[in-house]
Amino acid sequence: MTHVVVDPVTRIEGHLRIEAEVEGGMVRDAWSSSTMFRGIEIILKGRDPRDAWAFAQRICGVCTTVHAIASIRAVENAVGAVPPPNARLLRNLIMATQMVQDHVVHFYHLHALDWVDIVSALSADPAKTSALAESISDWPLSSASYFTGVRDRVKGFVERGQLGPFANAYWGHPAYKLPPEANLMAVAHYLEALDWQREIIKIHAVLGGKNPHLQSFLVGGMATPVDPDKQASINMGSLQGIRELLAKARDFVHRVYIPDVLAVASFYKDWAAHGAGVGNYLVYGEYPEGEGQEPNLFLPAGILRNRDLSKVEPVDTSKISEYVTHSWFAYDGGDDKGLHPTAGETRPNYTGPKPPYDRLDTAGKYSWLKAPRYDGVAMEVGPLSRMLVAYASGQPQVKAAVDFVLQKLGVGAGALFSTLGRIAARAIETLVLVDHVETYVDELADNMGRGDLSIADTSKWEPSTWPREASGAGFHEAPRGALGHWVHIRDGVIANYQIVVPSTWNAGPRDASGQRGPYESALLETPVADPEQPVEILRTIHSFDPCMACGVHVVDAKRRELAYVRAS
Repeated sequence: MTHVVVDPVTRIEGHLRIEAEVEGGMVRDAWSSSTMFRGIEIILKGRDPRDAWAFAQRICGVCTTVHAIASIRAVENAVGAVPPPNARLLRNLIMATQMVQDHVVHFYHLHALDWVDIVSALSADPAKTSALAESISDWPLSSASYFTGVRDRVKGFVERGQLGPFANAYWGHPAYKLPPEANLMAVAHYLEALDWQREIIKIHAVLGGKNPHLQSFLVGGMATPVDPDKQASINMGSLQGIRELLAKARDFVHRVYIPDVLAVASFYKDWAAHGAGVGNYLVYGEYPEGEGQEPNLFLPAGILRNRDLSKVEPVDTSKISEYVTHSWFAYDGGDDKGLHPTAGETRPNYTGPKPPYDRLDTAGKYSWLKAPRYDGVAMEVGPLSRMLVAYASGQPQVKAAVDFVLQKLGVGAGALFSTLGRIAARAIETLVLVDHVETYVDELADNMGRGDLSIADTSKWEPSTWPREASGAGFHEAPRGALGHWVHIRDGVIANYQIVVPSTWNAGPRDASGQRGPYESALLETPVADPEQPVEILRTIHSFDPCMACGVHVVDAKRRELAYVRAS
């Protein structure tokens, strides 16, 4: 038995450590540990609930808008504020744009290098690369001279010793299967995606003033004015600019991202047999369309159990609990029980070894993540969960896109329950959303044209209108999965605040019964050709798109006090 430690896992947000036992070329057991502490829940106590979203955004420098919207929804749920239609549309535009940009960035800049060998790309024939590119897409940047330029550019980096993000990887590993020409094409599109993602996210600058950390959220609506007759508001010119940015985004997704995913996946179909994980899937649903207390959701909510696509259960959030049996926290009533977030506690209790250390104490506490469970079982969240629930629910756009991808790859729906399935699901979701998001622009333009310029419900803005005590929950489908914020308000300030993020669901440790979380389960039976270069472990972990900064926050390895935060 060989003990493998991957620490830190790179190309993610935050700090993640994976330990695994490898025997006979397979992972036989695995442990997931986030090695930094989250303090936002403590920092929010005693603050004005109307400000919570601004603090919650700072949980992470990547997942900013997602915490803003979940926090806003939690407070609105607690105090009874109902955003008007224009606020709903502005929020949908922001969240869908975030999703599309995040998924493309993940594929090219966070995950592709687990499948693409940069060194191999240097030996590619640009003419053959051009022929390959033109065979899968009519994207204009596909000439032999273009790929020659890309190859020479990367060679220049190598010769100067300035590989940057390409410097530290397992180049030449036998698990890489792409031919040199496919590798060169992928490298070219990696570089193009850097420019592409900068363009689409300008929509956030228009609607929120900046990115990251947009400034336009508001309990009861949005602070972004809409008025076709005012230059300083979102007007018809602004909407036309957003349409142009969306058109460019859609073009890249259709002609570059989707063809690349299909091309790369065709060489790695064996990964449809790895990384299945717990087989249970949780989705809160997203993109409200229509008004009322329970509007229709473009992406439906639901629970799937045991990889059974024939039955979608409704979500009952009262069944959520968090365990700290193997987490560096303590509960007043004992660490062997689960707490619902409405009664959740954030009491740090580090009992692990002093860093650096060779091994986790996997028999005891070994992570700063809690272990969330739904109805007592571990749940996977994320793009795969959303696409499975939507597919099983008969959502027409998702069903058409899933069937298209499965047909192109020549595999059945069972292939989705895998590492490869997560990659495919992320691409499918991107395709569906990039084709749908402009409908929100059209609705907003129609409202403005009819003179509906309302962006906020201020009737519940003043704390004097609130009950002395109020509790609420806000849910959002973030790029990485189901996100929930729970707030308890007393005398106009936050008495308790709890956050259960996607990477807590997926990366959490074992619970009181020893049940593994999704990361730990997905790694079982993963092939590992060389324990000294465990790229296969990274493939499955990266397929979840980890974000430890969301799950845990603020620590110093030498245990020094970094800052003192006063709650008043």
